Amino acid sequence: MVAGVIGAGAVAGCLGSLLGLGGGVFLVPFLNAGLGLDFKVAAATGLMTVIATSSVVSAGRAGRNLINLRLGMLLEVATTVGGLIAAFTVAYLSNHTLALIFAVVTVAIAILMLTRLDRRNVLDASLEPGPLGGRFHDEDTGREVVYQVRRLPLGMVASFLAGYVSGTLGIGGGILKVPVLNAWCGVPMRAAAATSALMIGVTAAASAPQYFMRGEVNPPVAAAAVIGVLMGSQLGFHVGSRAPVKWLKLLMAVVLLAVSAFYFVKAFA
Repeated sequence: MVAGVIGAGAVAGCLGSLLGLGGGVFLVPFLNAGLGLDFKVAAATGLMTVIATSSVVSAGRAGRNLINLRLGMLLEVATTVGGLIAAFTVAYLSNHTLALIFAVVTVAIAILMLTRLDRRNVLDASLEPGPLGGRFHDEDTGREVVYQVRRLPLGMVASFLAGYVSGTLGIGGGILKVPVLNAWCGVPMRAAAATSALMIGVTAAASAPQYFMRGEVNPPVAAAAVIGVLMGSQLGFHVGSRAPVKWLKLLMAVVLLAVSAFYFVKAFA
């Protein structure tokens, strides 16, 4: 069982660091359906792995200007509030309700990403990024990328919802933040994923203590999952810096559709 959790954690960590989602969105279904753990225990373990993924990816991308610290800290205020509310209310939600929420959220995000496969939020390199925008060197194209942040209020609302989803499902708020930042706020995919990776760790840290206090953290399972995620995150970090953006978006959509289909079946079984 421990070996299986480490292996699943490695896969989750790799995919999570590639897409800035945290490993929980992939690991929670495995723990819940594959190993038969209660959803709340699986969600608590997922939050532990989200913190680990965030630490590895944020450290690895520091100094490359991919992480937009000003934007991330502003959005994190709303996200943390959502995560705290979720941590106190999740005890009153049934497993059926949690599975249905998981399915609806993931299919909506997958459809959004499929509509954005060929769109990139890149400005002329001579333009200024503005107070919350940024610029970075893209290893895929070899060019400097400049972007400006648009629709900030929408980003704040999405961040609050992301925090609630993260605290409720243990999957990391990146499942909402990355697509919203990329599709509606004008942030390129790589910068959105890196900034999200920083934020999801803070969100998970705000929610995790409440699960621990309720006895829903299984230490051996959580430790095995974190070990796997730390190994997988390193691989995902190195692959993600060179992978074409279109393929990253397509990978995100495919994985989310598969997870959504599974939980729709589970919710109505």
